[in-house]
Amino acid sequence: MKFRTLLAALVTLALVAPAAASAAEFDPSDEFKLKDWVPIHLGGLNLSINRAVVYLLLGAALTCLLGVLLMRWRLGVKPGRRQTVGELIYDIAQTQVAETGLPSKAIHLWFPYCATIMLFIFVVNLLGFLPLPFTGETWHHIPVFGIYAATSQISVTLALAAMTFIFTHVEGIRFNGPIRYFRSWIPDVPKAILPLIVPIEVLSQFMRLISLSVRLYANMLAGHILILTMIGLMFIIHSWPWRAFGLPAAFIFYIFEVLIVVTIQAFIFAALSAIYIGSAIEPEH
Repeated sequence: MKFRTLLAALVTLALVAPAAASAAEFDPSDEFKLKDWVPIHLGGLNLSINRAVVYLLLGAALTCLLGVLLMRWRLGVKPGRRQTVGELIYDIAQTQVAETGLPSKAIHLWFPYCATIMLFIFVVNLLGFLPLPFTGETWHHIPVFGIYAATSQISVTLALAAMTFIFTHVEGIRFNGPIRYFRSWIPDVPKAILPLIVPIEVLSQFMRLISLSVRLYANMLAGHILILTMIGLMFIIHSWPWRAFGLPAAFIFYIFEVLIVVTIQAFIFAALSAIYIGSAIEPEH
């Protein structure tokens, strides 16, 4: 109970602190501007460590830790709460993601990827709503806590989507051969309209990359900006109704994002990845 109270207090401070600014200074988008913490530049390539990199590294470490604790460590015939949670995650990844999108001959190969990407995105999304001292700012030499989601950066979600995009076409070529695979992109239509259809089908393949990355990015970015805006307006609009309802409204959006959006976006990304890879392995056409 004390932990929940402490967590609620930290969340409140993390939500209120970034917005405690004047009307001229307040801009929710500032929370998503990345500054180089450890500059690493190789020619024109920027490999600097920033807040997004730290969150991704932390998310990767926690994903590995959760996988070991929930699905590897001290398993028993009669599962306890910890093992039950692990089995539930495993069952969702297998039955609702892998078996739904992948053909049976590819499940053993691509189930680990789909399960890992689902758990990883879930952890990174969830970290985005926990107050952590990785804002890069200090108050009297004390790190300032704040909320930030690495998946609210398009570069992060595009990199995740690019993995699925590459795996999709590599597996399509490996299972079917290049000629048969690329022929599967072209529907059975009269040859006269092929010059029109072929560019559309090729473009649709790249649209998968865009839709997969933008869906996750847009949902996480919109949720965080909405929460920060609701809190920030309390310090800009001084009327009584907003003072009374601004913070509760922000908490409603916060709970909605944590309980629903975080999980759904991780599931959708993994499910679509399985469907794309499965459709390449066994083309419809």
